Amino acid sequence: MRRLTALIPAMALLTTALLAAAPSSGAAAPAAPGPALTRVADTQLDNQALYFVSYDGLVNNNSFQKNGLLTYRGYQYAAWYTADRTAVVAHRALGASSWQTARLPHQLTVDDSHNVISMGLSRVDGRLHLNMDSHSNGFFYVKSAAGLLDDPAGRAWNSGQFGAVQTTLDGLALTSQFTYPQFVATPEGRLQLSYRAGVSGNGRNALAEYDGSRWTALGEWSASTGTYTSEHGSSTARNMYLHGIDYGADGRLHAFYTWREQNNAVMCAGGGLTNHDTGYVYSADRGRTWRNAAGTAVGTTGGSDTVAVGDAGTVVDPLNPDHSLMNQESQTTDSAGLPHAIISYVPGRFGQCTTNYVADRTANGRAFHLFKDSSGAWKKTEIPVPLNSSQRTRLVLDRYDNAYAVLPYGRIVAASKSSGYTDWRTLFDGAGLSAFGEVVVDETRVAQDGVLSFMYQRKSTGTTPSPLRVIDFRLPS
Repeated sequence: MRRLTALIPAMALLTTALLAAAPSSGAAAPAAPGPALTRVADTQLDNQALYFVSYDGLVNNNSFQKNGLLTYRGYQYAAWYTADRTAVVAHRALGASSWQTARLPHQLTVDDSHNVISMGLSRVDGRLHLNMDSHSNGFFYVKSAAGLLDDPAGRAWNSGQFGAVQTTLDGLALTSQFTYPQFVATPEGRLQLSYRAGVSGNGRNALAEYDGSRWTALGEWSASTGTYTSEHGSSTARNMYLHGIDYGADGRLHAFYTWREQNNAVMCAGGGLTNHDTGYVYSADRGRTWRNAAGTAVGTTGGSDTVAVGDAGTVVDPLNPDHSLMNQESQTTDSAGLPHAIISYVPGRFGQCTTNYVADRTANGRAFHLFKDSSGAWKKTEIPVPLNSSQRTRLVLDRYDNAYAVLPYGRIVAASKSSGYTDWRTLFDGAGLSAFGEVVVDETRVAQDGVLSFMYQRKSTGTTPSPLRVIDFRLPS
């Protein structure tokens, strides 16, 4: 009996240990996969798309246009200018190899790559909206019939589905110096239009909003005034260049940006860029009030106090104007609503003064991934792949929050969330695309069917039209 009694506690301890080691019915889920690509399609939009190089870019593939390519309810939409300068809008069912096109009654007015076509959708009434052909002057606007996007398979796709081309937003005049239209849908399904009023080096960002029945001007929210001083000189006018404007999972409206000074005296050499610093603000009230990353209010849309160059806590990555920091790069938010951005410049190890931003960025430019982690700290990692271009990079996150950066020429590099975004590697080298440079990424599609899709135009010479295509890559599911 003594031996049996002595064994009971030992057996109890062994049983407890075995139960602790055994998997429970609620076993931990397997580790999330890292980034990966599977090429699934490469379709043609136009064999003869308009082609001319302006400001080192193409009017059909300036990556800052939001959106030149978008997805909604199982259909993808694209917009561009064809060889005779006519604006064209197309759609296809996801997975289809061919596109249906509709020509709009507007032709591009000038050979300026800023004059892109941007699309937006208002879920409240199922309309597609397009803003086009503007650089510091008036704009051209057209919207589809109500419900067109709600029943894409059951409605004809032709020019008759679109209204007249206007030079206002249904009668709302905004500014005579309009540039950089970016549509963004609110969580409720309204549509907002972000734009710059003014000119490069002296402009303000502003918002308008569509509720399904009319457009309303919300007003300007960034300032062009104030003094910025570098080690070389001072400037008293500027404009904020947005990397984007996007709603996250938390319902906040996020905006990364750089400042461009009007006075070249702030630079070490005249051939660089007066862009400096990466800033960040967010709005928790649909773009009416703007706050820095710590939550302090720094500006009010349509008010007398707008977001300014000297506002405390708004710079999240400081950089002086001597490194050819690119404007309008890229941003997104992850599944927790945390903001991520791509920025690019010539790092200091290549010198402390760029003298020709195109040549210097092409020779030594690097892209960096910048993000806010769950503790509230800002982290930055250099992507170890030379840009070999003066142009911009786009950023998307998959359903596991792995990051994919689409570099100039359609190259794709990626990093895993599990590494803290430190294991960047090339997944696609762009071989066979013959892409000109920047590409237009469908920011809306990844969340809807797990596909990274981007529009690219093949290199040409002079003004000879060239093919415009869309390539698709399946991401981890």
